[in-house]
Amino acid sequence: MNADIERRSSRSGTLSAYTWFLRAPAMRAALLWTTVLAFGAFLLMPLLTLLLWAFTERWFYPAILPEAYGVRWWSWIVDNTSLGKAAAYSFTIAPTVTVLSMLVCLPAAYAFARFRFPARRFLYVALLASNAFPKLGLYIAIAAVFYQIGLIGTFWGVVLVQLVNTLVTMVWIPAAGFASVPRELEEAARDLGASPLRVFFSVTLPIAMPSVIVAAILVFLGSLDEAQATLVIGSPEIVTMPVQMYTLVGNYPEPVGAIFSVLLTLPSVVLLLAARKFLLGGYLAAGFKG
Repeated sequence: MNADIERRSSRSGTLSAYTWFLRAPAMRAALLWTTVLAFGAFLLMPLLTLLLWAFTERWFYPAILPEAYGVRWWSWIVDNTSLGKAAAYSFTIAPTVTVLSMLVCLPAAYAFARFRFPARRFLYVALLASNAFPKLGLYIAIAAVFYQIGLIGTFWGVVLVQLVNTLVTMVWIPAAGFASVPRELEEAARDLGASPLRVFFSVTLPIAMPSVIVAAILVFLGSLDEAQATLVIGSPEIVTMPVQMYTLVGNYPEPVGAIFSVLLTLPSVVLLLAARKFLLGGYLAAGFKG
């Protein structure tokens, strides 16, 4: 018994000898800031490197920083017809896919959340079928169908094939939001004389709005970054920025690829900042005010 106590005391003393600095507030603060800065550098260094390359005129080894800065390559991309068209296609297709996905999937999400019907659970899980198989094989099968109806190489062909990728996101996430809305609030609004449509837009939708916003952001960013389906269905007429990135790596200077990467990253940053405003802006309280 005494021997065990002595061994534990010895181990505790040894551990204290190595962790003495944790008892000093200044050392704890220094360790915290070192960890935060290291983690921040790990996350932000690729983005900072992209920003440097995007505004670089000349940067050769062994220089640590660019030797010359400028916006020549930005002007070159604007003046380049194929690259400018790729950017235009990307920022046209992504909003179109997002809007269509919301129109098609949100009613289904509400139905899955609020109604009980035959094969409901089977259909809900069946939505995963689009992600349960290799995507390339699925796209080739869709391409065979699209070829028969003349959608290969068209804007709407790319929109429709990307719409397949949005089913799970735009149904499952909003369905969870609709299911979380208290039925008591809706019943109280109905008791006060509100119509079902008024109840939905004044109570149900405002409370479920954060989940809808999150799903819409994920769908938009997924469409903006999608390359395989667009390459199979859209080429050679419809070429978006992610598809164009395949050729930028080997056929264009490094700043061109960096600029495209920045253009693809900026919407993510802007949408996340916008989402923060909406998600923390009191949408739950909005349902009570309706």
